[in-house]
Amino acid sequence: MSELKVNKISPRSGTDVTLGDSGDTFTLPTGVTLDTSNSTVTLPDSSISLAKLTATGTKDATTFLRGDNTFAEAGGGKILQVVQGTLTSSFSTNSSSFVATGLNVSITPSSTSSKIFVTTSGYLDSQNPGSSIAMEATIYRGATNIGATNGMISAYIESSRNRTNASMSIVDEPSTTSATTYEVYIKADGSTFDYNSQSSKTTIIAMEIGA
Repeated sequence: MSELKVNKISPRSGTDVTLGDSGDTFTLPTGVTLDTSNSTVTLPDSSISLAKLTATGTKDATTFLRGDNTFAEAGGGKILQVVQGTLTSSFSTNSSSFVATGLNVSITPSSTSSKIFVTTSGYLDSQNPGSSIAMEATIYRGATNIGATNGMISAYIESSRNRTNASMSIVDEPSTTSATTYEVYIKADGSTFDYNSQSSKTTIIAMEIGA
């Protein structure tokens, strides 16, 4: 094997130097440092495959390379799952404390950092109270009212019959990966009233949103 020792290689004319011919291989032995920190190195397209990158994390079709040299999935606002519950019967109460209507949905978050967007349809019907009545509705997570003390929907009805929209929406942070139930609760103050009095199809939808 021939050996050439020089301190510098410069073009004889012009500005280009060609090393070898097409098909030749240049090998740098272990321990050799090729310092290009003050130079510009141009590589051909697709010269570095994804498999050769040394970044941490999982390299696949669902991840991207971040600035901190790690592969990660896109996050923030990604809807991970959608589940729905329905109620097709009427529910009546004269309770002055919140009671469950039967309109509920169960969802199992995939991460403790996920948020759950809950939205419901439905209406309150005062029937014929004969006197003034306050009607309120809210959403419970398990045994916890995630609305205010007096709920998320409130209506005050005079003596005649009245129907009031009881659609509600809220973003919850349950901080769990266990099955979680959300349900519509209602209460009355002064008379009996109905939820979904015409037995139409009311819904409650829970969507998991990735952090």
